[in-house]
Amino acid sequence: MNTQIFLGLLLPFAGTSLGAAMVYLLKDKLNSKVEQLLLGFASGIMIAASVWSLIIPSLNMATEQGTIAWLPAAVGFMSGILFLLLLDYLIPHLHKDSEKAEGKASNISKVAKLALAVTLHNIPEGMAVGVVFAGFLAGDTTLSLAAAFTLSIGIAIQNFPEGAIISMPLKTAGKTKHKSFFIGVLSGAVEPVFALITILLTGFITPVLPYLLAFAAGAMIYVVVEELIPERYSGGHSNLCVIGVGIGFTLMMVLDVALG
Repeated sequence: MNTQIFLGLLLPFAGTSLGAAMVYLLKDKLNSKVEQLLLGFASGIMIAASVWSLIIPSLNMATEQGTIAWLPAAVGFMSGILFLLLLDYLIPHLHKDSEKAEGKASNISKVAKLALAVTLHNIPEGMAVGVVFAGFLAGDTTLSLAAAFTLSIGIAIQNFPEGAIISMPLKTAGKTKHKSFFIGVLSGAVEPVFALITILLTGFITPVLPYLLAFAAGAMIYVVVEELIPERYSGGHSNLCVIGVGIGFTLMMVLDVALG
């Protein structure tokens, strides 16, 4: 694997790590209005990335393969949602600002459950980056190196505020700065791992790339609907999240069209 691709796989992880490092720079927890704006921003980027970087290339790739254009996109998208739903049901985890854990009953610590919740969130992002780079490596004309880097950069940007949203509450809850930072960083480590796994798998099954692109899109949309949007309402109604969604969506769309 060449240096460019290795760098591309690490960018989202770097975004999460830099965001988690805010525990060393900020004294108090994030302002609730700022947090809602950032949650909306992350949602907007993920929605736009799902459409421009994943679903549209899936449709185009299926057309080039002589397949019914919408079939891989529809099957892959729903499969991605169902896959995350299954993981959500099986893996014990706890969302921020929630006292009730989800998934199978477990005696693991609250901190571990919080980390697992974020890890679940980051799995589809890693898969999304991996499958786009896999398409480029497979020589598909609909997926360029620039398009792969655009998605990686977009996810890295939205991971920065997410890293802070993860680590800051842990520090406020009494964890040390170092432990809060480490948990934030650890939550993002799953992204390059799943990106690499996806690349290795698609290297053997190139014809299913349209399905995998849409699969990653469905998984990302699941995260937005199941996690980010509910967390946005946990602090009360605010139009700031809507503004954040608009900014994030527009930024990712511009990046994808201009650079991809």
